[in-house]
Amino acid sequence: MMPIKNFNKKQKLGEIVSIFPKAADLFMQNQIDFCCGGDRTLEYAAKERGIEVREILDQLEALYEDYRARANDETDWRTAKYSDIIDFIENTHHAFLKKELPVTEELVTKILKVHFIDNGESLTKVHKLFSQLKSELEMHLIKEEQSLFPMIKEYEKNPSDELLDKIVDEIVETEDEHDVAGDILKELRQVTNNYNVPSTGCATFELTYKKIQAIESDLFRHIHLENNVLHERLKKERENR
Repeated sequence: MMPIKNFNKKQKLGEIVSIFPKAADLFMQNQIDFCCGGDRTLEYAAKERGIEVREILDQLEALYEDYRARANDETDWRTAKYSDIIDFIENTHHAFLKKELPVTEELVTKILKVHFIDNGESLTKVHKLFSQLKSELEMHLIKEEQSLFPMIKEYEKNPSDELLDKIVDEIVETEDEHDVAGDILKELRQVTNNYNVPSTGCATFELTYKKIQAIESDLFRHIHLENNVLHERLKKERENR
């Protein structure tokens, strides 16, 4: 058993992933929500999933030591400019969703039509949930790109208490929207039995579930970067003024 040096069970999930982004992979493997649920402690999250917290800590420590040995120079978003974080979110996560949401929606509709006889009940739920997710996310991206992000960039150039108050108020609404998307993803995972393709499924069925999982994985990192890094820094800035 490894001595714990860098992390502890009382740390919040969002803080851990902010310090060590590769922890996101470990959390996702164990279906631990570190984005919308980033304010929970590692101990609480492990108990919720029925996992020994020491086991997670050992794995986390091993990953971190390997990361340090490789001298990986990932960007530390905790100290990056707000505008750089926003540009990364838009060019990486927003661009990914804009490309993948419509393609995946077509696939979801296709497998519903082809496999309705054998899997109609579950696929009808998948179709409904994914349509809700797509609608929520498309509206969310527009709101961020047209309102929240421009305000943050303006604040970075010309800071004022009044503008910061408006930003934090909108952040609260934004995080509520993140929670809605997170809840839909949890339902999708439940309805699909953790994206387990039935024996009657085809290659398109498998591709569809892989694409939904890819959206889930990217969205977890996306929401984490916003909630636990960008938003958290702005909220603390208001608290400390």
